[in-house]
Amino acid sequence: MKIHFVLFCALAGSLGAQTPDPIPAVSIGHLDHMSAFPSHFVSARSVDVWLPPGYDGKIRCPVIYMHDGQMVFDARITWNKKSWNMPETVSDLIRRGKIPETIVVGIWSIGQTRQSEYFPEKVLPLVPKEPRDKFIRVDLAGGPQADNYLRFIVEELKPAIDAKYATLPDRDHTITMGASMGGIISLYAICEYPNVFGGAACMSTGWIATFPKNATFPLATFNYLQGHLPDPKTHRIYFDLGTATIDTLFTESQAFADLVVRDRGYSDSNFMSRVFPGDDHSETSWARRVAIPLEFLDGAPGGSAKVQGP
Repeated sequence: MKIHFVLFCALAGSLGAQTPDPIPAVSIGHLDHMSAFPSHFVSARSVDVWLPPGYDGKIRCPVIYMHDGQMVFDARITWNKKSWNMPETVSDLIRRGKIPETIVVGIWSIGQTRQSEYFPEKVLPLVPKEPRDKFIRVDLAGGPQADNYLRFIVEELKPAIDAKYATLPDRDHTITMGASMGGIISLYAICEYPNVFGGAACMSTGWIATFPKNATFPLATFNYLQGHLPDPKTHRIYFDLGTATIDTLFTESQAFADLVVRDRGYSDSNFMSRVFPGDDHSETSWARRVAIPLEFLDGAPGGSAKVQGP
């Protein structure tokens, strides 16, 4: 457990800790880096916008909003020298006709506030007082910020992206994606803003929220989900899990999460949950399998429209 704890703290505390933020480079497509994107709701942070090869503003594109954005595009600038390799994977899927031309937005996390921004805020009242108070004091840096983080994305960042780029701004073409606590906030996003996000990819989802392994926080999260999961007729959800390192702590919770989603009425047409034997809790594993949720969410009916831009 001690090894798991140290690794989890490295993930939570090191992401976004470099100052000043380095600028990622990509070998395919084009990347716009926006340093210190301002917000009235959360601290300013870097945002990267990747445009697919051949993007000329004439074809409107679906958009994927990814958390821990500094880990998405360029392994040379990340704390662990690993990345999701999104330009290569998305470009390959576009080339093979698996998904439409797609824009990827990487929203950088800030080490000190990552946990407070990513843990679903409305789950907290469902946690018993003693563990809740300790969690807020120790893990959430004194206070939850997830609702403000989502307001930043929905009210400030997304309108700016839609204004600057040729996007398909509607719900069916807007996806959110992340891993670990980034998976939790992705699921929370489609629950809180079902008219904004049509799909969520939640990889190696950090159900336990804090250490050691526990039932308290997963149970509170599932109770929230029972009343807030969006309509399966209009939304798509992807879960996955490895079987090594930290992912081993999420096995039972993930199995129950699958039941909660199925009970809401999701079927194989709009819900996928996969287990990848041997995969660990790292960008290397997520990069190896990210094509699966991309094709499932972005390549689904309604996700392949190509509309002429202005």
